[in-house]
Amino acid sequence: METKEPEASGPMSVGLPSGRQRRRLTLMGVPGSVAKGRAFTRQALRDWGWDRTETSEDTLLLVSELLTNASLHANGCRELVLTADESALHIEVHDGTTTPPVRHSAPQRGVPGGRGLYIVERLSDRWGTHTYGTGKAVWAEIEASRLEYGMATER
Repeated sequence: METKEPEASGPMSVGLPSGRQRRRLTLMGVPGSVAKGRAFTRQALRDWGWDRTETSEDTLLLVSELLTNASLHANGCRELVLTADESALHIEVHDGTTTPPVRHSAPQRGVPGGRGLYIVERLSDRWGTHTYGTGKAVWAEIEASRLEYGMATER
């Protein structure tokens, strides 16, 4: 179930508002959660005018990695939350365990796996985790200036 929660007063509109926007996608028990999360994120980026940069493609990969990690290592995805404002896009993937993720120090060549959090670290400006109740959220942020068309720069 998708919900859109504008945190600034006024109706939802195309383009990033002068406040914050939060969008939530419930994924608990949803087959194909990674593909659904990517499509949800792609639409949000389009709505916010952040869909025409190299960083927008990196954002989709980042979401895929976070969702895949939750599916494989954390009892599944519960929810994807995107929060956008003038300064950054904040991505949270909520899962079903309080066990913190483990980032391998260096992925081994020719050995599958172990690259998810390495990719998250490389593509995001910041990332981390926080626990709550019976689960946790793994989050990542991307500076808005990297997503803005015509203003994006290489990291």
